[in-house]
Amino acid sequence: MRWTRGDEKAGDSPPLPGSRRQSNPTTRRNRISTFFILVLLLSIFLLFATLLPAGSVQKFKLWSGVHNGQGLETESHNEGEYLIGVGKADITGPCVEINLMGYADPHQIGTGLRQRLYSRAFIVADPVNPSDRFVYLVLDTQSGDTAVRYGILSGLQEFGAEYENYGHHNLAVTGTHSHSGPGAWLNYLLPQITSKGFDQQSYRAIVDGALLSIRRAHESLTPGHLSIGSTKVFGANINRSLFAYLANPVEERARYNVSSEDDGSVDKDLTLLKFQRASDGKNIGVLTWFPTHGTSVLGNNTLISGDNKGVAAYLFEKSAIDDETAAEGFVAGFSQANVGDTSPNVLGAWCEDGTGQMCSFENSTCSDGRSQKCHARGPFFRANDEGTSSCFEIGKRQFEPARKLYDQLNQAPIPVRGGWVKSFHTFHNMSGHQFQLPNGTEVRTCPAALGYSFAAGTSDGPGAFDFTQHNSNSTNTSPIWRVVGGMLKAPSEEQIACHAPKPILLDVGEVSSPYQWTPNVVDVQVFRVGQLVIIVSPGEATTMAGRRWRNAVRDQVTALFAEESQSASPIVVLGGPANSYTHYITTEEEYGIQRYEGASTLYGPHTLAAYINVTLSWIPYLSSSASSRPPRGPEPPNNSNRSLSFIPQVIRDSPPFFKQFGQVKQDVQEKYQIGDRVTATFIGANPRNNLRLERSYAVVEKRITPPAHSVSTVPGAGSEGEELRKEQTRNQNQDQTQENKESSVDANADTWKAVRDDSDWHLVFRWRRTSELLATSEVEITWETAADPWAEPGRYRIRYFGDAKSLAGHISEFEGVSGEFELLT
Repeated sequence: MRWTRGDEKAGDSPPLPGSRRQSNPTTRRNRISTFFILVLLLSIFLLFATLLPAGSVQKFKLWSGVHNGQGLETESHNEGEYLIGVGKADITGPCVEINLMGYADPHQIGTGLRQRLYSRAFIVADPVNPSDRFVYLVLDTQSGDTAVRYGILSGLQEFGAEYENYGHHNLAVTGTHSHSGPGAWLNYLLPQITSKGFDQQSYRAIVDGALLSIRRAHESLTPGHLSIGSTKVFGANINRSLFAYLANPVEERARYNVSSEDDGSVDKDLTLLKFQRASDGKNIGVLTWFPTHGTSVLGNNTLISGDNKGVAAYLFEKSAIDDETAAEGFVAGFSQANVGDTSPNVLGAWCEDGTGQMCSFENSTCSDGRSQKCHARGPFFRANDEGTSSCFEIGKRQFEPARKLYDQLNQAPIPVRGGWVKSFHTFHNMSGHQFQLPNGTEVRTCPAALGYSFAAGTSDGPGAFDFTQHNSNSTNTSPIWRVVGGMLKAPSEEQIACHAPKPILLDVGEVSSPYQWTPNVVDVQVFRVGQLVIIVSPGEATTMAGRRWRNAVRDQVTALFAEESQSASPIVVLGGPANSYTHYITTEEEYGIQRYEGASTLYGPHTLAAYINVTLSWIPYLSSSASSRPPRGPEPPNNSNRSLSFIPQVIRDSPPFFKQFGQVKQDVQEKYQIGDRVTATFIGANPRNNLRLERSYAVVEKRITPPAHSVSTVPGAGSEGEELRKEQTRNQNQDQTQENKESSVDANADTWKAVRDDSDWHLVFRWRRTSELLATSEVEITWETAADPWAEPGRYRIRYFGDAKSLAGHISEFEGVSGEFELLT
């Protein structure tokens, strides 16, 4: 364990024309000793059993003070042709013994794997000026992150001169906002608390996999075309903070109220960008944007998965395997949008207290006045499966309209026009940004702070103790929380006034010991290709916040670039949370309600307006003739090599006495019907010994053209015959490795083909420690054929791949294989 005290402070952001910056007076911060910090972490540990991310208003028009275009260059373009590339790589971190990231429940510790996590990379470049390019990453993680982004940028530099065109300005690291991935990889202290600190293995899995996906996308770059379209997605999201949404102006909400099914409370639009290579007309991938939280799988789940976005990508990529319009290695990215107040639990929030009532509309509480029994319900909430069935359904509801839109674009493409590809990125200090609103009012942002309702959580994942949404403050919660907040740092009167009406629970933005708790420096980034403009948001913008941000950018782009040749009406999307994690971004009206999202809006009531102000100030750098970049701004710290860690390491593995690793403890039955659960249990070892990236822990193999002398013909209907059959099968397969499982000894020998692996939703790998003292463990592998739409009759077996660690630290691979079983209709 290594750590040092972080004492750097973010510098000023580059000045924005038309906005005035003045230094924010601050009081001298008290230095907190290391011992005191450790005591404090323990005292507030349970507080974070909640989601971390889990008057008249002027329409935002053109903001004053815009940079002039710089460095004019004119090039002729082949209209609509770009260099395009896609790539996908495994980023699955430790699936056991690490706290899951999202619900911030210290008791939610990983026990296995339902679906591997991936980085999906999409690169678009200008064929005339190849240095004009961007790479958009979609990670199956809770969010983007500062340390992860630094790690990726460092790796790209190590790749050499061929990758010199990638940098801060054109790399977007977005997360699908899954709450079912391993944690302990984030840059700042606050989200590290419930994971017991920072884990290098978890961090490196994400960084290395992201780099591999970029390399694959880069190496696949080829001339091609982009087409774009949108469609409606129904039944996949609702607004979980409708009370706050209704605080927005009536006339503004009316613009989005189309029908009873599309009432504007959430965005129902899915935007899809299709990548088609020119050489043979085949599609190499799709990138979509649609808002719904990654909270279909519930807080009592302990299996790693990509949640509903991971399901949608999995289904789309499987649908492309035998599709003549799709190239081999087709990649489908399902990115988030203005996700802040959305929920995939579309049946609403209900009280699980026996009353049969829905939760309170204003503050999501139940009959006892508390939030703990208020839980949102997915479409299959009655299934006792930690939300797994609902998750697959919500993913399917995103996949199906996306696939239909893809087919429509194949028949009638809507091309992205204009050969230019532009991007910008800058760091901006939000701890005291002073600027003018469009109506001339002078406002400023504040150092980051979290309100009382942050600790209440949401109906997707309620918090603990006596916190509630909307009306929590120091007068109606236990006095202990005022003490806890004060122990961290008591907010000054200036800070209290700046954040009002938010009652401050944790003044996290003014604490930098042992290192920063939350970011004050944020990423501001936008991409442009033709008429498509992508806002890359570091936080979770709510439905209306995202609309205002998109509309402001659309207006600015329209005004500045209307005279460009080949120009078309801009299409603006918002993706995130990306590059860092700055919690939530609400409208000022929603902020005033102070439900969870408002309490988690870090920089005060003008947070959204500040993001818009800064974004619009740099829009001229997206001009087709721009050849320079904005100043980088004050860089945030990289804490990846100095973060605290109290996560125990694997010491050793041992099989039980007189047993071997990989040996079958409980074998499969001889026959199953489609709809049954097929399970085998093996003597195992800790999966943290080897993440098996790009490989698998569990595989289902299908027997192809079995010979007449198949061991399934062993006589004996009783248990003795069954055991003989299984023993013969294990003996025959003892020396067979993964490499030869699809080959045959001769033309008449049987062959085995892997038909399910860790990437498949319905093949589940579970690990359990059976003795801490003896260091023994077991692995259970289950094929859930009932929900598997591709299950078909045949003869199968289950194979387990493991890695055992000796007391000396040596790690050795081993395998186990079950007996054969027959799957019947």
